[in-house]
Amino acid sequence: MNRIRLLIVDDHEVVRLGLRTLLSGEADFQIVAEAGTAEEALVQVAHHHPDVAILDIQLPGRSGLDACRDIRKQFPQTRVVILTSHVSDSFTEQALRAGASGYVLKQVGNEELMRAIRAAHQGEMAIDPKTTSRMVARLSELQKLSEENAFRDLSPRELDVLRLVARGESNKEIGKALNLSEITVRNYISTILEKLHLRNRIELATYAVQNRIEEHT
Repeated sequence: MNRIRLLIVDDHEVVRLGLRTLLSGEADFQIVAEAGTAEEALVQVAHHHPDVAILDIQLPGRSGLDACRDIRKQFPQTRVVILTSHVSDSFTEQALRAGASGYVLKQVGNEELMRAIRAAHQGEMAIDPKTTSRMVARLSELQKLSEENAFRDLSPRELDVLRLVARGESNKEIGKALNLSEITVRNYISTILEKLHLRNRIELATYAVQNRIEEHT
């Protein structure tokens, strides 16, 4: 059986000992090296080429996020799992942007860490459930905010016109519904296209639908 080769990176020796004891008990894991700093981690990755590096965020000198970024850039074959006590959406996002395949809190059970390591080795993502729930909620809030701001530069009348464009109405039909001439409707559409930086009626209708224009009053 090909075992998953692991590098443990934490500045506390007692933590490394605990992880080594825990992970060595798994038949499919092999601890190939340890490190206490980001610099040492890079040296060990270069020398041992582990499959997965387990990194703490808080390291002396350069952070675990720096180490993650460097490892993924210089040794892309090595996956990274962040193991930390920091419950922070910001840290989670930074870790994912740095190339981490997993983000696990030290407070969670041992099974969660081992699941994350195995997932990372398979090229999958693994984030602890509580962090995932918070990120989903935050993304939902950002999506809602994006939708709310999607039409902020449009006047009420321009919104009326755009709403009817999204429904597939022609300029003549829009004019009749809003008591406007076709020329005026055409001018409104040109202005809306310019404000939203779109090129044509199809893009305009798509943008309106995607941003839920029917929910805007």
